[in-house]
Amino acid sequence: MKEWTIENWEQQQEHNSLVAFYLYTPMCGTCAVASKMMDVIENLLPDLPVGKANINFLENFAMDYQVESVPCLVINDNGKIEKVYAFQSVPFLYEKLKKSS
Repeated sequence: MKEWTIENWEQQQEHNSLVAFYLYTPMCGTCAVASKMMDVIENLLPDLPVGKANINFLENFAMDYQVESVPCLVINDNGKIEKVYAFQSVPFLYEKLKKSS
């Protein structure tokens, strides 16, 4: 999964109907597990544009999108923004993301 900037996120939204942005911090233990889950999702849905970013460097993004905690998966599905905090399982994330990809 590639590291994205806010500009990458915005560009992907212009060109794709479904985009996912995974936000984490390096010291977060839950994020380490979520990162592994997102790697599996990336392999299962190779055409889905998905990026990741250390939220410590995206303070304005976190405020604009009202990100409450990490890990957080911000999903833009045809302009509808959804935030997922409880990653639960790979099948849960797969079902959430495969619907439009």
